Amino acid sequence: MPKRVDHEERRRLIAAAVRRIAADRGLEGVSLGEVAAEAGISKGLVQHYFASKDEMLRYATGTLREQVDRRVGTDLPEGLAGLRMILLALLPRDAASRTDALVANAFFVRALKDPVIAERFRTGHEQLRHGVAAMISTAQQAGELNADCDPVTEADLLIAVVTGLIDAILLGHRTIEEAERLIDHQLARLAAQ
Repeated sequence: MPKRVDHEERRRLIAAAVRRIAADRGLEGVSLGEVAAEAGISKGLVQHYFASKDEMLRYATGTLREQVDRRVGTDLPEGLAGLRMILLALLPRDAASRTDALVANAFFVRALKDPVIAERFRTGHEQLRHGVAAMISTAQQAGELNADCDPVTEADLLIAVVTGLIDAILLGHRTIEEAERLIDHQLARLAAQ
């Protein structure tokens, strides 16, 4: 009986190879041949699943969100504790999250010229913004955060702070501990008096 092939699993294997190369060498290091070698498969098999580098990169971009979701988790506490956890989970705290941040930065540059990848970034940002705003609202209702602040505006500011901290950590300008203190400072600024 012929072996049954899981085509989606093969695509994910290829996408994981793309992410590893992007983290190590940027997207300029990604080619069908390099990806095949990294994935341990033939170049022809990569071409079977992806007709072009653009198609392969677009697919790999779609898997970035899954990496973040897996790291953040689904079992977050409500209110301020959950908000703090999600913000801290976005930081490059270990080798895996550092790799994810490097890959996201590589794809961000690509998004500036690729409308499909740009749309995925916009969608991901809006989902994060909506989630953070909802958590702020929940914390306000619980009396943990100032009721006068606008959840959407504060979500935008918190995401901007975290995004800047991610880059600062990757460049070695900030430590994880410094980033945590800055996030805690921002959250304390919003706390109910």
